[in-house]
Amino acid sequence: MTATVFDIQSGSFVDGDGVRMAIFFKGCNLDCKWCHNPESKSPEKQHLFYSSKCISCGKCAELCSKDAIKMRIIPEVNPDKPMPVTLTKRCNLCDTCSIFCPTQARDICGRTYTVEGLFAKVIHEKQAFELMGGGGVTLSGGEPLLQIDFVCELLALCKKVGINTAIDTAGNVPWESLERVLPYTDTFLYDIKCASAERHEIFTGAKNTLILENLRRLSDTGKDICIRIPIISGVNDDIEELEKIKAILAEISYSKIEVLPYHEMGAHKYEGLNIIPPYFEKLPKEKFEQIKKFLTTP
Repeated sequence: MTATVFDIQSGSFVDGDGVRMAIFFKGCNLDCKWCHNPESKSPEKQHLFYSSKCISCGKCAELCSKDAIKMRIIPEVNPDKPMPVTLTKRCNLCDTCSIFCPTQARDICGRTYTVEGLFAKVIHEKQAFELMGGGGVTLSGGEPLLQIDFVCELLALCKKVGINTAIDTAGNVPWESLERVLPYTDTFLYDIKCASAERHEIFTGAKNTLILENLRRLSDTGKDICIRIPIISGVNDDIEELEKIKAILAEISYSKIEVLPYHEMGAHKYEGLNIIPPYFEKLPKEKFEQIKKFLTTP
């Protein structure tokens, strides 16, 4: 059994309690307009190309065994120097071009792991969790529960050796997927993006009916839940929407709320995918703090 992972971060303090090893699974069934991990959306491996880093040396085209990279003038990118263009039908994503790129202008997003191979990386970090006084592994994405069989096996191995586990999920999956990981998951990091179904669909591509139903059912299990609420200007920062979100919070049990500000740290990833990055105004700090206080005050 294999799964596709696009990033592994050790020493994270933002993906659950303590020091975490965060594993980011590729593939998501939401399309959040503000997403800071756009490379997580497709479940397939992808090329990333950063034209701003490219020096037009031609090394990638020279080394490509499939003749899948051609040096061509792209006027809108650089009218003076040829740039590498990847012929995707020929490319087998072998990674040679990114390995030998002198400026790291090319990359492959997505690595294939077996359960045993990924667990070996987790075990390597176990001593660090213990030395740092607590922590564990967090499965994130994308949406990790879309690769449910793999996730279940990996979590089960972690629990056998006493590693704390967390899942960062948007909840847009069948309840059966959440139910299957209950025995192996200590904490759920659960997103609430919008309260109204129509608005949720506009900004994420899907209604939130299943998401909220799953959240209520998960709450009834008594599991540890950390609610995460990204605050996005023009999406969920108005008082009507905030009051609806707070009403949802009043209906469930949870241990913690994280109110998260919008940021642009993933903007460069859109360049790698050759996609125009989204733009949302950053909320003034004072307004964000007011919203945070409103949502976290009982």
